[in-house]
Amino acid sequence: MIGIIFLVIFLALMTGIGIWGMRKTKTLGDFFLGGRTLGPWVSAVAYGTSYFSAVIFIGFAGTQGWQFGMNALWIAIGNAVIGALAAWLVLARRTRRMTQNLDAMTMPEYLQERYGAKHLKPVAASIIFFFLLPYSASVFKGLGHLFEAVFHIPYEYALLIMIAFTGVYLILGGYFAIAVTDFIQGIIMFFGAALMIYVLSKQGGGYFETVRKVTELYPAHVPPAGSPPVLGINQPSVLTVISLVFMTSFGTWGLPQMTQKFYAIKNEQVIPKAAIVTTVFALMIGFAAYSTGAFAHVFFTIDTVPKTETGRILYDLIVPTLLTTHLPEVLLALIMLLVLSASMSTLSSLVLVSSSSVAIDMNPNRAETKTGKDHSVAMMRLLSGVFIIISYFISRFQISIIVYLMSLSWGAVSGSFAAPYILGLYSKKVTKAAAYAGLLSGLGVEIALFFILGASRSPLAASIAIVVPFIVVPVVSLFTAPPDKAILDKAFAGV
Repeated sequence: MIGIIFLVIFLALMTGIGIWGMRKTKTLGDFFLGGRTLGPWVSAVAYGTSYFSAVIFIGFAGTQGWQFGMNALWIAIGNAVIGALAAWLVLARRTRRMTQNLDAMTMPEYLQERYGAKHLKPVAASIIFFFLLPYSASVFKGLGHLFEAVFHIPYEYALLIMIAFTGVYLILGGYFAIAVTDFIQGIIMFFGAALMIYVLSKQGGGYFETVRKVTELYPAHVPPAGSPPVLGINQPSVLTVISLVFMTSFGTWGLPQMTQKFYAIKNEQVIPKAAIVTTVFALMIGFAAYSTGAFAHVFFTIDTVPKTETGRILYDLIVPTLLTTHLPEVLLALIMLLVLSASMSTLSSLVLVSSSSVAIDMNPNRAETKTGKDHSVAMMRLLSGVFIIISYFISRFQISIIVYLMSLSWGAVSGSFAAPYILGLYSKKVTKAAAYAGLLSGLGVEIALFFILGASRSPLAASIAIVVPFIVVPVVSLFTAPPDKAILDKAFAGV
């Protein structure tokens, strides 16, 4: 009952913010970037909440926590130092300045204007559409199953509830509403994560005592590689750990829903404070999530860990089972809001970026929309609604090809964009042909390796797909026509 009360209050608050945000949304720039007026705290927390969805608290924490033990904290450290702190310090200033110089609102628009490549924008927009939309559907799916388990709401109705309320505050208020709701959701996530790890570690005898128990129990539950496996698993290799840290940390540098946060900041003076706030936020969320997953070794034995009838471990149920059996009702309700907040913030960013791939990047009348006419905002609102509905049907019916696109999404998108985007910020020698080559090589390598290595090694495939274009782009630039000087002067003005 407490959980239902918290949920109703939370959803009502999100709806109110959407209505408030609608009054501040007049132009396309307002809808997609919040008018580039956001300060350090809101920008930082919006970045952090988009970074971490329900996946980290439910599936990822349970899987990596059980398989890696306390070594899973390396992922949390990588996310905070590389994915948060370094991203803000390395990318934010130049991204804010250069996108303003080029009058670019999206990643595809930035690539087109930066390299003078008129066909690059629709290609990039297509990649976003085909890979981020299924990713948003996967977040909806996870939320639906969570609601079904915790609130005993049928999966179909849970999906409809999430669709409705995400649609209301996103369609009405645009990015401004997303950023404000992200800030509130971020507060819930931060303190909810702190309380969660405090209560669990207290039950384990204190944090350091619980860690000691994990280090003793972990080898028995997950034996080293080369020894007889327990329940069919061995400890992952160092390469697996490194590829996971790299994919989830550096990989975010090429994701459009993350880089959009840099476009929208008020000015460059907010960057140092935003970098610190985001890093602290990422440390808390990652630390709490992966510690909880690792603590499962203390609270479960090989016999009691959630499994199928055939003995296969159900990693997605490890953390939910742990929380429902070891947290008091009020705190469990707060944790459910934490997971809901993490998912809704990620989801709204994904839908906004996906709909912009059509409304902005594939819109032949983009020149008109730059004037801020009302029809451009109406188009974004309409397409945001359409994309949310499409996400619902994907989540509801789970078409097989869509499932593959979900698995490919992170490596495909970051592999395509990271090198052309980042090298374009810092080097004037990158050519138009090299940008095309980088985008297509990253996408091609990800797709090929995903099917060669298999889904179980997708972090390694994604990591290679991200790295390869950083070799391809400089090499191709050496043998192709130099970039246009007028474009470079415009892009690097003041940089």
